[in-house]
Parts: sequence; structure tokens; C-alpha cells
Amino acid sequence: MRYRHLFFDLDHTLWDFDANAMETLADVYKGLDLPSLGVDDFDLFCRHYLHHNAVLWDRYHHGYITSEELKWKRMWRTLLEFKIGSEELAKKMSDHFLEVLPTKRNLFPYTHEILQHLKEKEYVLHLITNGFEKTQWSKLNNSQLGHYFEEVITSEGSNSLKPNKEIFDYALQITGARLEESIMIGDNLDADINGALNAGMDCVFVNHLGIETGGITPTYIIHHLKELEQIF
Repeated sequence: MRYRHLFFDLDHTLWDFDANAMETLADVYKGLDLPSLGVDDFDLFCRHYLHHNAVLWDRYHHGYITSEELKWKRMWRTLLEFKIGSEELAKKMSDHFLEVLPTKRNLFPYTHEILQHLKEKEYVLHLITNGFEKTQWSKLNNSQLGHYFEEVITSEGSNSLKPNKEIFDYALQITGARLEESIMIGDNLDADINGALNAGMDCVFVNHLGIETGGITPTYIIHHLKELEQIF
């Protein structure tokens, strides 16, 4: 067995963030009666949110903004698209969103099957996630994923963020894993793949969206979680 410790990302790799976010945004949209405030196109509202969420997560990954800024500013920027500049409403939307989102259970196809397969083959599974501690644990418990993982390393718990080398070093320290027997499995070319490569760790790029790697060379590339069976 070349590898022993498999480090997974959670959002967009196993847990379908976009599908779960869409369901949660529908709850926020209806619960706060946003149409009465001028947000009169739900599909457009969702597209704006997903765009600003991606942009701000990238800024958070690189340490340009705090987690608290990320949480409410993605809502604030979305509201600005509808010419609504209320910070108070943005924070209320953020609170509602973060309360409901972790209760959603949409996973990418074959998530439970591949994790069970890997456990049965006696790999040791862990998570490295930039998500927020409380939120990520809620996602894991509600989607019944928590029992697969020995250690869950979050940005809050490690005081670092992917793609920084420090969070990977911290993960190895916490798990007692050696670098040469470890591999990172994730969807984000910067946070997961560049982060792992910069830490000297092999990696699997989970390319659900079929995007170009832009000159980055992951150790492996897959397009469906079932393909992990060909590697492990």
C-alpha cells in the first residue's frame, strides 16, 4: 500500500456545496421575504451569491479577509446587485444561511460508497477543510459522514488555511502520518492541489466540473469519486 493516510476536502469534493447552498438560499429568500425588498428574481439572486461566495472564499484562502467578513459580505455584495446596501439585512441573511446550510444532505454521487470502500481497505481517512469548525461538524453529522474520518482539521482549529503549507504540516502532526504515505484529495486547484504540492504531498484533483488545470500537475486527476477505486 503506497498510501495509508488519505486527506479529503469536504465542500465541493464530497459535500455538494452548490446544491445545498441553492436549497438554503431558497429558505433565506422565502423566510426573509426578499421579493418584497426588491430581490425579485430568485435565479439571478442565486447566481450572484455563488459568484460572490467564490470570489470571497478565494480572498479568505489567501488571508485578505477574515472569516466573519466572508460570512456577511457575500450576502452584502449579493444585495448590492439589487441596489440594496443594508449591512443589517446582509448579516441577518448570513445568520439564517449558516443556521440552515449545515442541515442539508446533498452529496456527490458515490460518496458513501467510496468512503466505505476505502475504510474496508484499511486506509485511514481524515479531512482538511477551510470551512468553519461548527458548520463543518454539523454538515458531517447531518450527512452521516463523520464516522468515516479519524481527524478533522479545520482552518480555525489549525490557525492556518489551505493552500498554506502550515495547515498540511499541522495535519501530519495531529494524525501522526508521514508525508510519503499521505495524499490530499480535493476539488480546488489552489487550496487543495497547489497547497498539497507546495507541502510536498501527493494529491488527487477531483475535477467534477471538467476544468483545465492551467499548468498545475496533480499526481492524479479524476472526474467521479468512483475513479478513486482505480488509485486505491
